[in-house]
Amino acid sequence: MFFFLSKTIDFILMPVGILFFLLVYAYLTKNRTNSRRTILFVLLSFFVLCNTYLVTKAFQWWEYPPKDLTEVPPGYEVGVVLTGGMVRMANASIDHPGLGKHADRLLQAFLLYKAGKIKKILISGGGTQAVMIKRDDGYQSALLLKKWGIPENDIILENKSLNTRQNALFSAEVLQSRFPDGKYLLITSSFHLRRAVGCFTKVGLKVDTFPTDIYGIELLPRLRDIIRPDPEVFGYAHLLWREWVGYVTYRMMGYC
Repeated sequence: MFFFLSKTIDFILMPVGILFFLLVYAYLTKNRTNSRRTILFVLLSFFVLCNTYLVTKAFQWWEYPPKDLTEVPPGYEVGVVLTGGMVRMANASIDHPGLGKHADRLLQAFLLYKAGKIKKILISGGGTQAVMIKRDDGYQSALLLKKWGIPENDIILENKSLNTRQNALFSAEVLQSRFPDGKYLLITSSFHLRRAVGCFTKVGLKVDTFPTDIYGIELLPRLRDIIRPDPEVFGYAHLLWREWVGYVTYRMMGYC
């Protein structure tokens, strides 16, 4: 039920949805002053959400800082990789996946394994229908790791999860039954780590973290980044806003 509701109201709570309904209100309202104020607010919001400098600073404030591989000590029994945009299938006729927008999670897990930092890789997530299981994110990610040379017995696939809460629950079942005394390294996008760590802690798992997919890059301030709106940046702002909404919702539900 929670999963259904979260997807249903997703549009309403996202920047595009909020600004869309504000514009509808500005168009329909008979109060000219309120209409102009609303339109001004929408314009300012678009400027902020498309501002490279401001959005980058927001990511830097929220994200976990990046780590070098050399900072990670060896000895982790399992690296837990959370799926979500790691691979994509172009269409049903293609026999191989392409890399998705969050493929860095998979790449960093591969590099950590090759560097001897983690002994096994648990890929958590999938949640597709049974007939499509071989095309889901988790299954295709596992296939890629095998093609990259990682032995099949060092890859564990948990493909029941639909969200971060379930990632933690179902990963805990695997880890506590198969590696009860092991050390675990949680590998996911840096902007997602706060919620993910909270969920894993809530189910009784102590995890260390390895941030991937960093958006809060070091930025030398340029005038154009401050004054020129960039439509591509709006997508990054949407991504961060969505994570904030998810984090607050999970806190309210007691999931993290």
